[in-house]
Amino acid sequence: MPEAPKKFLNPTEDYNLQDKNNKILHFIEEVTKNPDEVQKRVLAEILTRNAHVEYLQRHGLNGHTDRDTFKKMMPVIKYEDIQSDINRIANGDTSQILCSKPISEFLTSSGTSGGERKLMPTIEEELDRRSLLYSLLMPVMSQYVPGLDKGKGMYFLFIKSEAKTPGGLVARPVLTSYYKSSHFKQRPYDPYTNYTSPNETILCPDSYQSMYSQLLCGLCQNKEVLRVGAVFASGFIRAIRFLEKHWTLLCKDIASGTLNPQITDPSVREAVMKILKPDPKLASFIEAECGKASWHGIITRLWPNTKYVDVIVTGTMSQYIPTLEYYSNGLPQVCTMYASSECYFGVNLNPLCKPSEVSYTLIPTMGYFELLPVQRNNGINSNPLSVPKSLNEKEQQQLVDLADAKLGQEYELVVTTYAGLYRYRVGDVLRVASFKNKAPQFNFICRKNVVLSIDSDKTDEVELQNAVKNAVTHLVPFDATVTEYTSFADTTTIPGHYVLFWELSLNGTTPIPPSVFEDCCFTAEESLNSVYRQGRASDKSIGPLEIKIVEAGTFDKLMDYAISLGASINQYKTPRCVKFAPIVELLSTRVVSSYFSPKCPKWVPGHKQWCSID
Repeated sequence: MPEAPKKFLNPTEDYNLQDKNNKILHFIEEVTKNPDEVQKRVLAEILTRNAHVEYLQRHGLNGHTDRDTFKKMMPVIKYEDIQSDINRIANGDTSQILCSKPISEFLTSSGTSGGERKLMPTIEEELDRRSLLYSLLMPVMSQYVPGLDKGKGMYFLFIKSEAKTPGGLVARPVLTSYYKSSHFKQRPYDPYTNYTSPNETILCPDSYQSMYSQLLCGLCQNKEVLRVGAVFASGFIRAIRFLEKHWTLLCKDIASGTLNPQITDPSVREAVMKILKPDPKLASFIEAECGKASWHGIITRLWPNTKYVDVIVTGTMSQYIPTLEYYSNGLPQVCTMYASSECYFGVNLNPLCKPSEVSYTLIPTMGYFELLPVQRNNGINSNPLSVPKSLNEKEQQQLVDLADAKLGQEYELVVTTYAGLYRYRVGDVLRVASFKNKAPQFNFICRKNVVLSIDSDKTDEVELQNAVKNAVTHLVPFDATVTEYTSFADTTTIPGHYVLFWELSLNGTTPIPPSVFEDCCFTAEESLNSVYRQGRASDKSIGPLEIKIVEAGTFDKLMDYAISLGASINQYKTPRCVKFAPIVELLSTRVVSSYFSPKCPKWVPGHKQWCSID
């Protein structure tokens, strides 16, 4: 199996960037030439080392490591199928249930089960695999944008809350795990990981202090910045919004060389003060730019050497593309990699392509990948993707290997990992766009079943229906009901927020006061999953939920419009989420009143029954 390139330690040890880049590009070339052989070896390695774990024994694999026996004996699963095993590990069972190596922590997925984050088992060595994938990104990018080693990257990176399971394992998001690891904190010298943000500012748990100090450091080094970014487009736009609100304070700090007393974290203060020096000229420049009426192109105005914006703009993040174009003056929007809590998957080998054309090459050493064919139903009112919740024997046999993917076909990704997931349905729907040598390259189409998303939250139709059901109980005393509803992820506000369009049937004579509709908003939010509630209460990445009451007959108009576009009147049902601009406009023009949630829903780190880490 091709080996990943070795890391270089420091700039004094004959550091040759071009040589390092060439080795990495050669590695990508080699693993994509015969991905099927690589995949066979990866599966055999996973099954050999985990031959005696309880889960594989339970399904009768009996030490077999070949692909045919694996596919015959092992079921294709979703999270609920292994939840009891996950719970045993979370509660302190250290026997070899899923993996022969000790589970080092749980990675909390943005996907949920029963309203709580899913827990993905991981092992210590997975950090090496994640670091490997990160190491591929900049050598690829350097082929398209030379000279990136001559400056810095201004990336807004943050940690999130973590919790401990009853058995004492930490449960936290995958990026928090990575940023807190020695792989990130003590990363070896590499000009491509030269960031404007000191580690201390990234690792600060207070989101205000972290954002303020990272922006301040980025402004102080504005001429050195060659690329800017965040993980998601929504996070980068929040940083720009923060700058809009606080640029006067930031300018004051830069002019005087002193740090705002609101920044109280001692390690953050010490790290920032190594960068912050009195610079009245820079402060005046920033003040003049931020004080202008228009913020069009503010990125290139304040950071004039920026070559591109590095953020995820695929999937639901595509809704932020116009806003990014406005702030960046049309700089390229680059999606570099595809990863999840379950596994890091692949890289974009053509990073300067249009956001709509982004495709990811799955690196076959990262895990064992299978593909479940997905049928797409056409029609404005139907669920556009047909993926069965559980698979019968015939459907399980339809899975294809990575190397057998067909151009243009859509698939749900199924993964087997070194850390103890076997034939696990990730829930992402991908389309084969092209090939790198013999390795398929995939467009990310969507997250299965998701109807609403603003940031890392993912709300499906069942959760939405439950939230509306709970919210409408406030209308019962007024003899009012919701006859129809739909939803919309409004990203014109920063942060974005959920909007529910309600059409009411009013049978009572008592007017419904605004406070009742506000209670409806709050109850709906309280009913949504923990990822949404964290975004509202802790991360402040989602704005208050809004309910818009529309005129009677609005949803009849919506049906008429759908039928005019070719929907069948016999099969039509109201879409529970709308994205198509003319439909949003139709609903918006018939709004008679609107109400917002008056406060944040309750949220605590971890699952309901766990204790929070202090």
